[in-house]
Amino acid sequence: MTTATKPPVLVVVQLTGGNDFMNTVVPYDNGHYRDARKGGLRIDEDAVLKLDGEFGLHPTLAPIKELYDQGDMAVLHGVGYPNSPRSHFRSMDIWHTCEPNKVGTEGWAGRAVRDLDPSAENPVTGVHIGQGLPRALVVSGVPVASVADLSTYGLLTSIEQEQKRDKMLTRFVNMYGRAIGTGPVNDYLGRTGLDALKGADILKDGRAKYSSGVEYGTDQISKNLRDIASIHTADLGTRLFYTSHVGFDTHANQQPTFDRLWTDLARGIADFWDDLRAHQADENVVMFLFSEFGRRVRDNGSGSDHGAGGGCIAIGPRVRGGLHGQFPNMAPEALESGDLVPNQDFRGVYSTLLEDWLQLDPVPIVDGTFEKPAFIQTVGAA
Repeated sequence: MTTATKPPVLVVVQLTGGNDFMNTVVPYDNGHYRDARKGGLRIDEDAVLKLDGEFGLHPTLAPIKELYDQGDMAVLHGVGYPNSPRSHFRSMDIWHTCEPNKVGTEGWAGRAVRDLDPSAENPVTGVHIGQGLPRALVVSGVPVASVADLSTYGLLTSIEQEQKRDKMLTRFVNMYGRAIGTGPVNDYLGRTGLDALKGADILKDGRAKYSSGVEYGTDQISKNLRDIASIHTADLGTRLFYTSHVGFDTHANQQPTFDRLWTDLARGIADFWDDLRAHQADENVVMFLFSEFGRRVRDNGSGSDHGAGGGCIAIGPRVRGGLHGQFPNMAPEALESGDLVPNQDFRGVYSTLLEDWLQLDPVPIVDGTFEKPAFIQTVGAA
């Protein structure tokens, strides 16, 4: 089935903190990997879920290995940008605004929502599930509904809802005021912020109509994905969803933390797609997972430190499954300050999602033309 009858929908899942990509998609046959990763941080050949003779998934990703085997999951190697600052805030800001050389004021996903709904007729064209509002979604005049938990939102009194809105707006000012100036932040809040949060009222109606035989986990990312499924299946016209899975800054005690994070996420993703298939609502959805940077090639004994080149994952019936791009050279002499050198600009990955999936012009959204990896089956393709 194509998306000819249903508009394409994008679900963005942000892995906050710097996901260790080389322990997510493991180059288990690479001697440099085995030399650099010691003890509990090395995933050996007998433990990985093999994709081919070189790469395998971390064992906690078993629930989504099935999606890969079905051809519905694409792994994108070597994604990043030149001269990584290795700072969480700055790196995430670059991914959010597509501005690696200056501090940006508009988010790429917000620009996409603006192009999808130029007159801002539907306040839930863009929806964020989680606390606050990511910069990726912030564009003046573009409302984006933001709700932390739909299961409790509809039970709040009007006073409690206003208090929650005030807290969210205050958090937004505190997060971004220093970076881009209080002028742009206040302009956004004055013209857009309250209208955006009012859109959340529409979402609780969608939640009320939702029923599912899929039993999601009780962890936060599973709850968030359940909320996205409930909104999507309610046909409220949402075209772009955004949520986050936090905790990937694993400098120490990485093994149990990483295992827990991916156990929850992989199970939540598998439940999400089971849910959408049960509702016959999966064929027009693509899910995209990214993190602000990867980790250092060599571990620090207990964890891994901030790195550069990482990777992304795309999932959905219209994804061209398999491995895409070239995994960066892991030889010590090929590294930059101990890090992998990215070979695929993240703005090219966005361009594929924007042009080949959402059918938008990517150039003004990502501020340029970049090489596009071919991991999406365009509408009308076999």
